[in-house]
Amino acid sequence: MSSQDEQFPAAAPEPAAPSADDGMTWWYRWLCRIAGVLGGLSCAFAGLWNCVTINPLNIAAGVWMMLNAFVLFLCEAPFCCQFIEFANAVSTRADKLRPWQKAAFYCGMAAFPVMLSLTLTTLFGNAIAFATGVLYGLSALGKKGDAISYARIHQQQKQMDEEKLTGALEGQA
Repeated sequence: MSSQDEQFPAAAPEPAAPSADDGMTWWYRWLCRIAGVLGGLSCAFAGLWNCVTINPLNIAAGVWMMLNAFVLFLCEAPFCCQFIEFANAVSTRADKLRPWQKAAFYCGMAAFPVMLSLTLTTLFGNAIAFATGVLYGLSALGKKGDAISYARIHQQQKQMDEEKLTGALEGQA
């Protein structure tokens, strides 16, 4: 080791730990990842099928769908892209995004080819990729509250409505 190596030891990249504040359980996170991989597969096959035509809009939509498949694989399953040097860095950065940001990105990415060329191939090919965005969007909403807190809120609203109604009736009398 040189003196420069001793001064600046190589910092090992930390594994991408999912943030604890996103509120996603482990099984929901895996569900989203599996949906992303399946969405990538459907986009890839439908995009390739869409490119076998002479219509330029269908070809453009097919190329975009294959690009969507590549991005989904890169973000959700970087082990599928081991030959790409920056795959782990992109996956780490994608894991740091909030669920609503992933939802907007995936849904927008899947909606563009459908707007470009509205065919059954583009609709069905992008359906699972769009569903992945919807799953991330649902996780951004957060956990559902328990029945006791909802009952307490409902009781408080009921009491406030009764007080307003009795106050209005006393004011009229």
